[in-house]
Amino acid sequence: MVKTRQPAVAGTFYPAEPAALRAEVTAFLSAASPAARAPKALIAPHAGYMYSGPIAGYAYNTIRARCDVIERVVLLGPAHRVYVDGIAASGAQRFAIPTGDIPVDTTTVNALVDRFDFVRISDAAHRLEHSLEVQLPFLAMVLSRFSLIPFAVGNATPEQVTAVLDTLWGGAETLIVISSDLSHYHDYETARGLDRFTSDRITALDTRGLTSEHACGVIPVSGLLRAAARRGLRAATLDLRNSGDTAGPKDQVVGYGAYAFYEPDHDA
Repeated sequence: MVKTRQPAVAGTFYPAEPAALRAEVTAFLSAASPAARAPKALIAPHAGYMYSGPIAGYAYNTIRARCDVIERVVLLGPAHRVYVDGIAASGAQRFAIPTGDIPVDTTTVNALVDRFDFVRISDAAHRLEHSLEVQLPFLAMVLSRFSLIPFAVGNATPEQVTAVLDTLWGGAETLIVISSDLSHYHDYETARGLDRFTSDRITALDTRGLTSEHACGVIPVSGLLRAAARRGLRAATLDLRNSGDTAGPKDQVVGYGAYAFYEPDHDA
C-alpha cells in the first residue's frame, strides 16, 4: 500500500476544490512579470494564498522555461507544528494535493537519512506542516512532472542545511525551493524596514544579522545563501510585499518575498 501524506491546509490556506485551485494559481502566475531566465533555486512565501499567493506567483513564474527539464524538487521549510531536532524527512511515498499526488524520491530521502545523523524520518513533523504543502500546487501547475524531496527544518544549523543542499544540488534537473515568510506582526512601516534589510541580505548572499525576527525560515534561507555564495550564484528580488499590501490590515502584517538564484553558467 502506498503511504501518502494527506493535505492539511486545503480549504483553509488554498482552495480544496481542484478547479478552483487551478484557477487561483493560474491567476497568480499570469499576474506575475514574465521571466527571461530560469533560476536554480527559489525562495517563496507560505501563507494563505489570499495573502502571499501573488508574491509566490512571481517566484514560480520564473521556472516555466525549465518546466520540461526539472525532474526533482528539493523543498525545505521551517517546522511550525512540532519540535524537530535537526531536519525531518518524510516517510511518505506521495504527497497529495487536491489536483493529484506528487511522488516522493524515497531512494534519495533514505540515502540522506543514512548519510547524516541530523536528518531523520518524522511523519509527525510533516502531517500538519503548511510551509511545504502550500508550495506544491504551484509546482504541480508549472512543472510537467517531478519527484519531491521534502524536509521540515527544526533545531538545525545553516551548515547542516548547506550540507544537505550540497549533496542534492545536481544539475538542471534539480530545483531547490526554500519556503519562508519574512517579518511577522509588526506595523506596516516597521515591517517594510525589516523586510528591506532581509531582502538586501538575501540578494547579497550575506547571512550576517539575519535572525528569526527577519524570516521564520531563517535557517533554511541561510543554508541556501551559504551554498549559493560558494557557487557564485546571483540572487534577485522578484517581489517584496506584505499582507497589508495584499489582503490584510496594516497594523500587524506579515512580510513576503520572492527571490530567484541564478547559476553563472546556467542563466537561460
